[in-house]
Amino acid sequence: MSPSTRTTGSLEDVLERARRVPPVSGFPPVDELLAWFGTLAADHPALVRERRIGTSRLGEPIGMFSVGAGPRSHLLFAGVHPNEPIGFRTLQHLAAELVADPDLLAASGATWHLVPCIDPDGTRLNEAWFADPSDRTAYSRRFYRPAPAEQVEWTFPFAYKDAYFDDVIPETQALMRVIDDVRPELMVSLHNAELGGVYYYLSEQVPGAVDALHAVPRALGLPLDVGEPESPAIRSMAPAVFHMSSTQEEYDYLAGLGLDAASMVGGDSSSAYAARHGTVSLVAELPYWSHPLADDTSPTSADYAEVVRAKGEQLVALGSTLTGLLDEARPDLTLRSPFLRASEAFVPMMGESGRAELLRADRPELRRAATAAEVFSNEDVVRCFRLRFGGMLLRALDAEVHAGLATARVRRVAERARGTYDAWVAEADSVTGLQVLPVERLVGVQYGATLAMSRVLAERGRA
Repeated sequence: MSPSTRTTGSLEDVLERARRVPPVSGFPPVDELLAWFGTLAADHPALVRERRIGTSRLGEPIGMFSVGAGPRSHLLFAGVHPNEPIGFRTLQHLAAELVADPDLLAASGATWHLVPCIDPDGTRLNEAWFADPSDRTAYSRRFYRPAPAEQVEWTFPFAYKDAYFDDVIPETQALMRVIDDVRPELMVSLHNAELGGVYYYLSEQVPGAVDALHAVPRALGLPLDVGEPESPAIRSMAPAVFHMSSTQEEYDYLAGLGLDAASMVGGDSSSAYAARHGTVSLVAELPYWSHPLADDTSPTSADYAEVVRAKGEQLVALGSTLTGLLDEARPDLTLRSPFLRASEAFVPMMGESGRAELLRADRPELRRAATAAEVFSNEDVVRCFRLRFGGMLLRALDAEVHAGLATARVRRVAERARGTYDAWVAEADSVTGLQVLPVERLVGVQYGATLAMSRVLAERGRA
């Protein structure tokens, strides 16, 4: 179908727009990102309006840019997890297209509310790898992910049975106010994964959504990820399309294993909060790197229960190793850095997650052949967590060293941790077949999935 005959906003048009995202390298640091949006607003004052929606914990203003004035309300925000910056490029591309193409803006019938970076403080701690995200080792060594109680996405209020959370951080308060203000029909929380294929979270079944979401990565030549979901509590709608992750369902799953669920969950998600307004929420999860096994559903000779058990044992061992290092250094640690706070939260979680997997492995329904994708994704979770959380613990120890505060004990622990980490890196580097994915195709998936969901919801409204 030629551009002249293709209807603006049709699925064919959406897929073609997704394919047309121009080549781009790396990700913008916070200052560059915000300056770009500021210039866009200054150059197009009739179309783009800027307003401050909140303040970060370190005192940085958080802004939102609204494009157009259609009756439908769409809300998108990036930097929700500050190690997931694909959404920065997605919002830049979406905003530029909405401004440059009046037909696209008119066809959507929407006001597009865009928050370029909801967590500037955390994002700045990842900027060292933004220029070249292709190297998994360099990425993980400079990686930062906030402790769960400091994450924007998972610090919305939550109360269920004996679990209670109301320690809402300022960035989340800003989002809560915006959600209540604009009452979005569609909300897209811009996340991304690390390795594998494309998968989605959707807050509810919407007619036509799955087919449209599957069509986007297919048009860009990217695989769906049909391996292990992020949590066994997550329910599947279709291959690589899941019901939105739920703190309540996670609680029930953990409690069903006989675990102290209240101590293992925290706050709720943006999707759960926005549901009060009838909002449909979408997350498109994208990897920096892919692997041929990500969408390989062929059965293997491995027993799925044993695959899960092996992952559980390795996660328990990872937690034990990191706990030993952290406990030895702890008496002499003086800096309450974000890296230390994150390490203190995630290190015990490794053991808890591993023990939960060991309990799951005993379930009779797991006695079946594992697919190649399941084997790969379970194994890579261990590699991912070793690199992520080993790297953050090293950053916590290095902060003491670089500040000139490290005692001999801390230096010894840091040296031993570095040796352990180097062995994990070598093991991860031995995995062959990894493919670095072009950033523009990743942006194309998030951009295309957003336009596709906007279209699907418009059709539902007309039905």
